Amino acid sequence: MDVALVIKQRLGELGLDQKDLAAASQVTESYISQLLSRKKAPPAPARTDIYEKIGRFLTLPAGELAKLAKVQRKADLKKKVAGPPRPLFRECRDLLLRKCAPATRKELVPLFEKAPFGELERLVTQTFLDVAQNLAREELRNERWLRNLAKMSGRTYVQMRVAILELLDADVFSVSIENCTVFLDPMIETWDIDLKSFSMEFVLNSRLTPRKLKRIEFLEVEPRESLPLEPGLEQFLNDKLLSADASEEEIEFLRNLRFKDRRPAPLYYYRELQNLRDPLHFLPPPGAKS
Repeated sequence: MDVALVIKQRLGELGLDQKDLAAASQVTESYISQLLSRKKAPPAPARTDIYEKIGRFLTLPAGELAKLAKVQRKADLKKKVAGPPRPLFRECRDLLLRKCAPATRKELVPLFEKAPFGELERLVTQTFLDVAQNLAREELRNERWLRNLAKMSGRTYVQMRVAILELLDADVFSVSIENCTVFLDPMIETWDIDLKSFSMEFVLNSRLTPRKLKRIEFLEVEPRESLPLEPGLEQFLNDKLLSADASEEEIEFLRNLRFKDRRPAPLYYYRELQNLRDPLHFLPPPGAKS
C-alpha cells in the first residue's frame, strides 16, 4: 500500500473528490491529480506540511501518510541511484554561473566543462539548493511571505504553495528549471566559493529575508559515536508513554543537549519536548502577522 492508494481509498470512503482535497491542502488540483496518479513522487515527509494538512482533512491517524511516504521514497531512491546521474539543465548551470562572483566564475567555467556534473558541480548545486530550501522551509507557513514571493514571480498564492513543495522535494539530481526561475534566482543575489577550503558565501535577497549573508563551511567534528547518550535520555526513549510521538528531528535536538555537572531524569526530556512544541516559547518568524 502506498500514499496514493491510501488517499484515494479515504476520499472514496468520505465521498470527497480531488478538488476538495486540493482546497484543504492549499495546492492546485493538478498537483493532487499527479500525486494520486503516481506521476509525481510523494514529497519527503520532513520537508513539507502537506501530509499534515491531508491527514487532518481525511481524518487519518497522525503521521500515517508520512510513514508510508518515507518507505515509498526509500524504494524509489534505490531505483534512481541504480542509473547514471543526469546532468543539470543548461539553464540551471547558467544561473549558477551568472550569480557567481566574476573572478571565481572564470575558474569554475573550465572546471565544470572539464567534468560536466562532476563532484564540484554537484557540491555547488546542492549547497545552492540547500540555502534556498532552508529559507523556504522556514517561511512555508508564513502566508505574507508566500504571497510576496508569488507576486514577484507572477503566480497565485496556491501556485506558489505547489512550487515551494516541489522545491523542498528537489535534490541535486532532480532540480528543475522551475525551481531555478521561481526560487533560486530571486532568493540568492550572488554567491562565491573558496576552491581551497570549499567554504561558500551567499548574499540573499533582503526583500525575502532579514539575514542578508549566509556562509557555509566544512568543519572537522568528532563522530557522534564518541558522544555518550545521557542515561536519562536513554530511559526517556525506552519509555513509550513519554516518547512515543517524538519525531526524529525532536530526538536529535534532545540528543544534542549537553550537561556538565547534572544528569537529567527522563521527565526532564519529556518537559523539554513540550517546551520545544509550545509556540508561546518562541518569537514569531520575520514578517509574520502579529
